[in-house]
Amino acid sequence: MPKLTVVVPAYNESAVLAIFHERLCGVLDTLSLQCDVLYIDDGSTDDTWAIMQSLAAADGRVGVLKLSRNFGKEIALTAGLDHVDADAAVVIDADLQDPPELIPELVLQWQAGFDVVYATRSARAGESGFKRFTAAAFYRTMEMLSDVPVPRDTGDFRLLSRRALKALAQLRERQRFMKGLFAWIGYRQTSIQYLRDPRKAGKTKWNYWRLAQFAIEGITSFSSAPLRLATWTGLAASLVAFLMGLKVLIKALLHSDPVPGYPSLMVVVLFLGGIQLLALGVIGEYLGRNYAESKQRPLYFIEEEHLPGQRVGASNAFHTDATRQR
Repeated sequence: MPKLTVVVPAYNESAVLAIFHERLCGVLDTLSLQCDVLYIDDGSTDDTWAIMQSLAAADGRVGVLKLSRNFGKEIALTAGLDHVDADAAVVIDADLQDPPELIPELVLQWQAGFDVVYATRSARAGESGFKRFTAAAFYRTMEMLSDVPVPRDTGDFRLLSRRALKALAQLRERQRFMKGLFAWIGYRQTSIQYLRDPRKAGKTKWNYWRLAQFAIEGITSFSSAPLRLATWTGLAASLVAFLMGLKVLIKALLHSDPVPGYPSLMVVVLFLGGIQLLALGVIGEYLGRNYAESKQRPLYFIEEEHLPGQRVGASNAFHTDATRQR
């Protein structure tokens, strides 16, 4: 029987984790597959890890990983996918905005021969108009700038086949934009539409500052367009400055007009200085990425783990290995 693993990264999700697991199990029980679940605790500071341990102790299909600290969702998701040994894996968040009841539809498309089946949001319930606008703007910007087409309005909720998982495991860059990596590996991909629900409990961990950083991460990971934009902006500014200077010179020589003084000079200096700083910032962003990659640090460390199918009964059933790294 084919095996399916559901990968669930979580950070401070104690308020919703039990509800999520109950709904997920109800869905997995209907599938004609061998199913298990792998929860990843991304350095939570609440009771998330304790709840994961209790779920694993009560259900042999449940496995858990605890990272040594908060590495961020992209790394936590990578850690989970690294530990999947199945014919396919489904990635889903624990906040129930992505309904587990959609998993059978993902499985049907996989059984039809697709390697990546992603869920595209037709609507986003429970979010402000500004949040919906910025999300739409980000995905459309990525579509225009990215060297690899990234599906619109599509999060991490998707199914990956075994060969897609093997391909993804070979991509080990330190600063990761998983939505882009899912698209970059290629293979046969398709989508299904769904209505995204509001969060059932707890609070979102994504404020606008983190979302802005995430957007910069995505754009710089899969496009060199900002560097080209800085180049063309610099050329345009130089051309404008040359034409303005030529105009001032002609007026002074031919018409004896006074040369514009301090105000106009300050405008030009500040304008060109701003353009230069912007270009340096773009270059610095890419240089910082190269610096992070050159250090070749492990992506994450695992503090404790208990994989699906392992018996949990003794007090030391949860394996601890602070030196393990990937």
